[in-house]
Amino acid sequence: MHGPILLLSRHRPELKKSEIFRLRLRRRDTVRPNIHPTIWSLFSDPTSNHQGSWIYNKSLKRRSLISPVMGMLPIQPLKYILHLSRLNVRYISSTQENLSTKLILCHDPSLQQSYMELSQTFYEAMKACASLKSIPIARKLHAQLISIGLDSAIFLQNHLLHMYSQCSLIEDARRIFYSIHHPNVFSWNTMINGLVDLGRMREAKILFNEMPERDSVSWTTMMSGHFNNGQPVDAIKVFAAMVQNCESFSDPFSFSCVMKACGSLGNIKLALQLHSLAEKLEFGNNMTIQNSIIDMYIKCGALSSAEKMFLRIRSPSLFCWNSMIFGYSKLYGVQRALHMFFQMPEHDCVSWNTIISIFSQHGFGVQSLSMFVEMWNQGFRPNSMIYATVLSACASIYDLEWGTHLHARIIRMEPSLDVFAGSGLIDMYVKCGHLHFARQVFNNMTEHNAVSWTSLISGVVRSGLEDEALVLFNQMRKAPISLDEFTLATVLGVCSGQKHVLVGEQLHGYTIKAGMISSIPVGNALVTMYAKCQNTHKANQTFELMPFKDIISWTAMITAFSQVGNVEKAREYFDKMPQRNVITWNSMLATYFQNGFWEEGLKLYILMRRVEVNPDWVTLVTSISACADLAILKLGIQIIAQAEKIGLGSNVSVTNSIVTLYSRCGQIEVAKRVFDSICDKNLISWNAIMAGYAQNGEGRKVIEIFENMLKMDCTPDHISYVSVLSGCSHSGLVIEGKHYFSSMTEDFGINPTCEHFACMVDLLGRAGLLEEAKNLIDTMPFKPNAAIWGALLGACRVRRNLKLAEVAVRNLLELDIDDSGSYVLLANTYSDCGQLEAFADVRKEMRKKGIEKKPGCSWIEVNNRVHVFTVDDTHHPQMKDIYRILDEIIKKIEDTGCYVNPISSFLSQCYHREKLDVAVELLRVPA
Repeated sequence: MHGPILLLSRHRPELKKSEIFRLRLRRRDTVRPNIHPTIWSLFSDPTSNHQGSWIYNKSLKRRSLISPVMGMLPIQPLKYILHLSRLNVRYISSTQENLSTKLILCHDPSLQQSYMELSQTFYEAMKACASLKSIPIARKLHAQLISIGLDSAIFLQNHLLHMYSQCSLIEDARRIFYSIHHPNVFSWNTMINGLVDLGRMREAKILFNEMPERDSVSWTTMMSGHFNNGQPVDAIKVFAAMVQNCESFSDPFSFSCVMKACGSLGNIKLALQLHSLAEKLEFGNNMTIQNSIIDMYIKCGALSSAEKMFLRIRSPSLFCWNSMIFGYSKLYGVQRALHMFFQMPEHDCVSWNTIISIFSQHGFGVQSLSMFVEMWNQGFRPNSMIYATVLSACASIYDLEWGTHLHARIIRMEPSLDVFAGSGLIDMYVKCGHLHFARQVFNNMTEHNAVSWTSLISGVVRSGLEDEALVLFNQMRKAPISLDEFTLATVLGVCSGQKHVLVGEQLHGYTIKAGMISSIPVGNALVTMYAKCQNTHKANQTFELMPFKDIISWTAMITAFSQVGNVEKAREYFDKMPQRNVITWNSMLATYFQNGFWEEGLKLYILMRRVEVNPDWVTLVTSISACADLAILKLGIQIIAQAEKIGLGSNVSVTNSIVTLYSRCGQIEVAKRVFDSICDKNLISWNAIMAGYAQNGEGRKVIEIFENMLKMDCTPDHISYVSVLSGCSHSGLVIEGKHYFSSMTEDFGINPTCEHFACMVDLLGRAGLLEEAKNLIDTMPFKPNAAIWGALLGACRVRRNLKLAEVAVRNLLELDIDDSGSYVLLANTYSDCGQLEAFADVRKEMRKKGIEKKPGCSWIEVNNRVHVFTVDDTHHPQMKDIYRILDEIIKKIEDTGCYVNPISSFLSQCYHREKLDVAVELLRVPA
């Protein structure tokens, strides 16, 4: 006996086989409400008419219906198991239009075949349910299997296991798995795959180790699981174990998986070994392996090896062409990639998507949109992946108009947003500053994946809503979605401040528990998080525990030590790096310049050029700005020439830094010519030239340029007004200064900051309006800082107003008790007023508190050599000649009657360091 016959004989032994038979199918247009046992229920449109099948049981004297009705009909206690001898239920289709599953009931004369066909029908139905991820239908199907006694068949148990796994009901799947008496390899693989899909790699690994036997699917499932969950190192370890056990070498997919992991790590040595092993096992002509080898070499930066492999292939697949285009874009830029694109024998949607994304990633957003239009004109219609790429291009250039146009096209193409187009829209709206639209898109999506969640979380982070980002992350964790490495890296970025440092440490523990600590993006995010929290100890610990490190990892450590001012340690990591790119050099340059090591930074730039690393615009801006701060014009001019040579001389950021260089070196007219040559002036350009004129004391010119900027419809910012007010201060333009100070709020809604108030106090102080300056400070909407009180104190010293000077110093000391500058200014004010006793008391107080005056220094470049001086410097080898020339200059000025010593006789013996600079320059002038 088979199946239901056996079960029937157990429940009702008095019934004979002949008593159970099936009547011919009979059409019914309606469904009776009270039906005896439901053998099978189908899912379809409940409003339509259906054809039912009535089964007659002679002993029960009643009919039972097998009907294509949506949902489960009421199941009563099964007193009898009906004989399905001539019933064959065949699965037809699962359509996307109404997401329904249809079954046809037809006649089959064979008892055994009907049982097998019923099993096949359940298999097809469970397969459809798994693709739909419908939990209610899954549970109904399981109930039906139990009701007809097929739940113990291992074939159906395995597919129950698969169905529950796809529906993310992993605990139900686990119960099914452990109920199987003798699970086969398919059972084990299905259970492991379910755990892998949910990111539960730790449990999957335990189950994998318990397997009595493994096949190629087992190994590949674990490898792909580790890779997809951000654990490429573990994927390689699984492959190594497979090689050691001499298993599954006949399967090229295991090689393809491990090559992806190797490419993500950028390990060229391992890549060469894998290629050699694939050739040894005669996989070299397999198209999948060829594609994987080329992709692996490109991701490892070995484009020459990828080219050799590409040329070996007689008919490269479109995947190979697309990989090579991507590789050329990384190494040679957009033009070579575009040339390769047009060499392709044919294009597909992936090819167009690749070239559009290349333009977008290299900062050519407008050209990316042009390529999209060209694709459309050639008859290719975009899919959701291409729409996502084009939306990324819109986001890169903040083009909301194009983005909304694409949004409308996507809705016309597919009213229900899929995860790719939806994620692209979220990213576009976020970067264009419309977070509320991004939220609406997310809420309207029928399905979410890790990318859509990550896009929304990163948008919330970008908007400064860190608490909301953590709330979204917790909601994501509750959803049946596997957290990937990029989501964790994004959330770890939220925890970079002291407010969420504990959350960051908890996430660190979670990454260890989830086995994602070996992921390079996660490791880099952890290092960056601890670096921003200035916890270099934990940053270093995390860095040392990373099994594989990329350039970003090393750069993060350089930045970590830079932020705490440990330049030596940062340089140590820089020197240890196995390879460097221009970003690493820029990071080390920034470390030197931000910490005041100007000379070492410029030496590093020279070294960078010697090792033939081409600078980018960031390198040039950083280096030229350093020359501007040091007033080293000659070296700056050399860097400008290099910028012209490599085609970056017209870059607006570079030209802005050139304007600043010439301005600070006193070459304001040259700076103006450079400014006039800029085709696309931005706000930074206008601010640079205004700051230059302000520093050179040409306030009228600053106002003229500011008015021209307004005529060009360029809206000023707070920096613009700092330059205007500073120019007015240096030129004594009190009325104009007051006007612009008022207009910044009235005309442009810019609230004054401490910098603006400091400029106004300096302006009023230089004009002798000390009481008005003090009243302005008293009416400030926030607490004055040291710059404001320092400006008042400096004016008090010039005007010899001891009363206000003491008030300024008292407030300065409240802000910073150890500030030597405040004490020195007060002491010098007493000295200028002739109160030497008070001057001595201030100096005595400084010695008592251990406060030392930090010596200032100045420098001058003569004959490619920088000369540095402090006050009363005596260490220069030409010091006698320098002092001699300086004395001669002072005597000649005194003879003309133009020289007035502004300081007291007590301090008049000091040779100011800037005077020493002038004397050195005069030494080289022929008599």
